[in-house]
Amino acid sequence: MKRYYKAFEQITRMKPLLILFSVMISFTGAFAQKLELKDAINIALKNSLDIELARNYVEQRDVLNSYGIAGGLPVVVANATDNEQISNINQKYDAGGDSARVVTTKGANSNTLNAGITGSLLLFNGMRVVSTKKRLDQLEQQGEQYVNSQVQNIIASVMTNYFDVVRQQYYIRVIDQSIELAKQTLDIVKAQQSVGLANNANLYQAQLDLNNLVQVKENQQLVIQQAKTEMLRLLTLKTDSTIHIQDTIVVDKSIMLDAILSNLTNNADIIAADQQVRINELIVRETAAQRYPSVSVNGGYNYARNQNAAGQVLLNQRSGPVIGVGLSIPIYNGSIYRRQQKAAEIEVKNAELQKGVLVRDYTAGAVKSYQAYASNIIQLETARQNFKLSQDLVSLVLQRFQLRQATILEVSQAQDSFERSAYVLINLAFSAKSSEIELKRVSNQLAF
Repeated sequence: MKRYYKAFEQITRMKPLLILFSVMISFTGAFAQKLELKDAINIALKNSLDIELARNYVEQRDVLNSYGIAGGLPVVVANATDNEQISNINQKYDAGGDSARVVTTKGANSNTLNAGITGSLLLFNGMRVVSTKKRLDQLEQQGEQYVNSQVQNIIASVMTNYFDVVRQQYYIRVIDQSIELAKQTLDIVKAQQSVGLANNANLYQAQLDLNNLVQVKENQQLVIQQAKTEMLRLLTLKTDSTIHIQDTIVVDKSIMLDAILSNLTNNADIIAADQQVRINELIVRETAAQRYPSVSVNGGYNYARNQNAAGQVLLNQRSGPVIGVGLSIPIYNGSIYRRQQKAAEIEVKNAELQKGVLVRDYTAGAVKSYQAYASNIIQLETARQNFKLSQDLVSLVLQRFQLRQATILEVSQAQDSFERSAYVLINLAFSAKSSEIELKRVSNQLAF
């Protein structure tokens, strides 16, 4: 019925066990549930409160989108009144000549009953009904675009946070490798010292390097825990749950700037802004229609009965159908309608300006994201080469240190080079992936 439901059909079509895993997922004790990217996205879309609010907004607009709200359907009204009255009557009637007949009654009852059903159908009011109905259609479609925008934003947020966890966990692996190297260095120093070939300075330095790395690892584990907590918040799950993420960062290298810019017209926010322009144009038509004559046809059936205990008329009863045509011509109301129309035309211009600003900002953002994306892609290859060289350097220097051909300072420098090159490599991969996600988000190409 509505396009925004398509965004959730893929989730509901999943196998029941997968849905159970995605929605009813629970974590207890030290057990860590493995979380893949597609599952994280499905959970976030299923549990998102922002999407739920947007869907309710669309439901509200769908309820209001009808010809009845627009004023194009007949209006039927039934009414009835029944009044009972006690009156003192004093009447004189001409009896001919100079005489008169006098009627005097105290506490006389009288009853008046009126009932009827009437219907009215608008035939013409300057096409205002048509314009209103079109505006309600646009409002409903605009609400669907707001849902699509929320979907894309949530997918982008989940993906970025997911790969940030992957990045932080890669840091841990690098630190673990550095710790292993530091342990090997310490073992070499101890072995050399045992035969009198190393002094306490080298021993203390090796031990300090190892202790510092252990501390760095503890701090990095805290960073990972907080990143996972943020992931659980995005999934609207208990933030004290335990999840396990094991993945790699793979960057799509096929993105082209021209394709992104040409697909900006598919961006939900830009589409909604364009729809707002059309909505304001229809408001101008609705306002202008108030200056035209309004024609309606009216019909119904009336019943009236008046019964008196005394008086000249003891019973008066009428019933029958009624039909007619109503015509209303606005002549002058202080130029209210004309001024309202002018104000509505200004709102159209404002909506066009707001759309232009949005397109400008999205275009600039897409260009900047692509520049970062392209730069990171170029640097990635060099970073991989540097990382491989740093691994070879550490291995070589450690061998030379074991043969007492290199100092412990050279070992520390080689180890620092290894760590820096590893951090640069993963940061470039993450930055390229973040730029890729942003480019696909603004062009409405994030898949789930």
